Amino acid sequence: MSAHKSGFVNIIGNPNVGKSTLMNALVGERLSIITSKAQTTRHRILGIVNGEDFQMVISDTPGIIKPAYALQESMMDFVRTALDDADVLLYMVEIGEKGLKEERFLEKIRHSKAPVLLLINKIDTTDQQQLETQVAYWKDLLPKAEIFPISALERFNIQPVFDRILELLPEGPAFFDKDQLTDRPERFFVSEVIREKILKHYKKEIPYSVEIEVERFEESEELIRIGAVIMVERDSQKGIIIGHKGSALKRVGSEARKDLEVFFDKKVFLELFVKVNKNWRSDTRQLRRFGYNSK
Repeated sequence: MSAHKSGFVNIIGNPNVGKSTLMNALVGERLSIITSKAQTTRHRILGIVNGEDFQMVISDTPGIIKPAYALQESMMDFVRTALDDADVLLYMVEIGEKGLKEERFLEKIRHSKAPVLLLINKIDTTDQQQLETQVAYWKDLLPKAEIFPISALERFNIQPVFDRILELLPEGPAFFDKDQLTDRPERFFVSEVIREKILKHYKKEIPYSVEIEVERFEESEELIRIGAVIMVERDSQKGIIIGHKGSALKRVGSEARKDLEVFFDKKVFLELFVKVNKNWRSDTRQLRRFGYNSK
């Protein structure tokens, strides 16, 4: 029997290039939020792929930005950690892209001790000529990287990427139990599903001013009872979240409940409340409470 392999496979790139879609294609579960809005992934989420003789710990990270406030600083700390502890680094770009929003990260990738697979995503939206130009551009910029043109959404060329990662993984024992899908607790996914619905239905700054706190998670044989608080920064935002006669909040709750019933494969009773928590995004104590700041 061949030796057991295990390692951390970290996905990095600009916002909205398809990192979460790739993670879900590799892990086979809807672990990361996928919406068309940038900056949906705020944390580093681990998805675990187990085989008889391997364990691949795949990490989705927030899109790389120039931070404007404390929450974003914390998000970029997750990216820095992902660059440092990768056994295999997946640097994801999309067709037409010319580098990272934060140049320092590109230098780190160039000098990475870990092997780098450069994935050119969304090739279903382009032609052969543009693709060849892109491949040449990235070969020049990152000569050590192995380049794979893919479409994460269409699952095109994902298997060769998976197989190559497996070849590159170092030998070693499993980091997590073999039946584990993620390092995150169930409450985390409840808050992510609710946040996804808010991203889907509200415009402008509302989704980015919101944090979800799950206050109650009680599971019986046939039902899960969940109580969650949607926190906003201002009174005006509270009114928008609730909507006319509570209609907007009801829609979020109903859609989130349906997704959670699929996720947990069980009936879910979901209660949502809205509270104002002024300037939580700039308050380091609160950011730590919500799992952002390790400092």
